[in-house]
Amino acid sequence: MLRADVPSVAVACPRVSVHVRAMIANRERSVFCRQKARVGRVTTTGAPRPVPGGWRWRAALGRVDRFLVAILGTVALASLLPARGEASHVVGDLADAVVALLFFLYGARLAPRAAWDGLRSWRLHLTVFLATFALFPVIGLAARVLEPTVLPPGLYFGVLFLCLLPSTVQSSIAFTAIGRGNVPAAICAATVSNLAGVVVTPLLAALLLGSRVDVSAGSVLRIAAQLLAPFALGQLARPWIGATLERHRAATGLVDRGSVLIVVYSAFSAGVVAGVWGQVTVGRVLCVIGVDAVILAVVLTATTYGSRRLGFPIEDRIVVTFCGSKKSIATGIPMATVLFAHRDVSLIVLPAMLYHQLQLMVCAALARRYDRRAPSPEPAGALELEPRPQAAPRPELRAEPVLGPEPRAELALEVESHARAEAAPGPRAEPACPA
Repeated sequence: MLRADVPSVAVACPRVSVHVRAMIANRERSVFCRQKARVGRVTTTGAPRPVPGGWRWRAALGRVDRFLVAILGTVALASLLPARGEASHVVGDLADAVVALLFFLYGARLAPRAAWDGLRSWRLHLTVFLATFALFPVIGLAARVLEPTVLPPGLYFGVLFLCLLPSTVQSSIAFTAIGRGNVPAAICAATVSNLAGVVVTPLLAALLLGSRVDVSAGSVLRIAAQLLAPFALGQLARPWIGATLERHRAATGLVDRGSVLIVVYSAFSAGVVAGVWGQVTVGRVLCVIGVDAVILAVVLTATTYGSRRLGFPIEDRIVVTFCGSKKSIATGIPMATVLFAHRDVSLIVLPAMLYHQLQLMVCAALARRYDRRAPSPEPAGALELEPRPQAAPRPELRAEPVLGPEPRAELALEVESHARAEAAPGPRAEPACPA
């Protein structure tokens, strides 16, 4: 019923007019509430009400990455209270243990079926592998022109070592899931990149860094024993603990982030004890941040437009973008302690740590942007694993004829008669059932 029809019924029956007016008022109130929720708080004059300062601070703090704050706090703690003497050996053993635990959980959470489903897209995994171990090293070699004017030799070796590291696992899968990408392919691509990096990263380091790294069969076996062996044990233990880990994903995520913090504390404590922080100024750190930002921008651009030119669907392009642009410090710092055993690793891993924070912030924004896209149509001829239930047929909608002035008067008289019959005293007559 429209608002213009209210007076005709109101004249015929006051009780009906009150009901209709209340209904229209409730509807207008609900529309106003929706507009208020969409637009924001407004004043009586229609101007936006100023937000209190406390809410601004809360909103700003809500946008800050807590993991970034935790890493910065860990660096500050290692600078003020580094592990010295026997405590440094304890912290180093603890870092090795948590990294082994991290890869054990990776193996226990990886379902073999999901891995096989992801391995079907071999072109996708080849693209991620080339982006991680071919495109990045080329960019790292091109950055040699910045030595020594912008980057001193120690920091340049760190930038080049950053370009040789494998991809991350946890954040690559998480950002792919947020962006509604191909999650099984992301699981497989990130895991294969991490496992292949155990062999590929030392080989590339020996090829590009030469005598600056200690690459031998013993160092490769040590890295494999620290990373591959726990992963294999996790795969063997999955039938017993896999369901429990799926129910407690928050706890496994805490282990993932906590292991990174312990590894960072161990590396920076060794650097503080060795006195290498006197060699780095604030300007040098800002230069490293700028170089890392340029590397991330080049790789994101190459993976985004390259995967589009290769004809990948949007779900696979998300996998290439996130898995092909990530670098893992959970894997990189233990590798650096083995490959640079006779050098201080704090300066070498500094570019990787700064790059890790940049990739988290930028890729989080990209994942939210991918999530806001329209749902992509299902490709024709796609394989359906289960038959879809048939939707119930929609009822046929029929247009009712518009009432003229005379039928409206008859409707008003009928409403009036019903209202008077309800208001009349005495027993009510039950309507007769039609024969």
